[in-house]
Amino acid sequence: MESEKPTTVRTAGRVEWTVVPSTLGPLLLAATERGLVSVVFHADDRVRDRALERLAGALGGELAESAEGLLAEPVRQLADYFGERRRGFAVKLDWSLVTGFNRQVLRELAERVPYGTVVGYGELARRVGQPGAAQAVGAAMGANPLPVVVPCHRVVESDGGIGGFGGGLETKRRLLALEGVLPEPLF
Repeated sequence: MESEKPTTVRTAGRVEWTVVPSTLGPLLLAATERGLVSVVFHADDRVRDRALERLAGALGGELAESAEGLLAEPVRQLADYFGERRRGFAVKLDWSLVTGFNRQVLRELAERVPYGTVVGYGELARRVGQPGAAQAVGAAMGANPLPVVVPCHRVVESDGGIGGFGGGLETKRRLLALEGVLPEPLF
């Protein structure tokens, strides 16, 4: 099963973005009027600029830097999550950067795999009615525009392996350790 590439979605308005610190390094957050649309790990200047170019191309509209307005609540909730004061997110999400099977899988993940738990790629495929699509679930995790908030770090291999992660395996280990699934890394 091939994963669909998001089509260009033009917004009618503004896309707000900011870079915030986290225990994993800087995160780029972006939101539209519909909700949080993107979270990007390791958002140094180069990564930030590339991500903003991609967002401008996919969403259109005016890009504006702001940690207030549309991003105030996501910024607060992410700070609480990384400060171990929050176990889930209650922010509106804009799903316009992901479609089809990928969207179905990511919504299942966001809604039914809680903090401190993990699910296998195959199990997640079964939950969305595609029991043979474990590899496609992996592709959906790689296409997740909202990591942490849509917790793709909670998807692991059925044999106990950690699996892959777009933000890097060390980032995945640290997120799973934060949630108590793995012991804290020694180094």
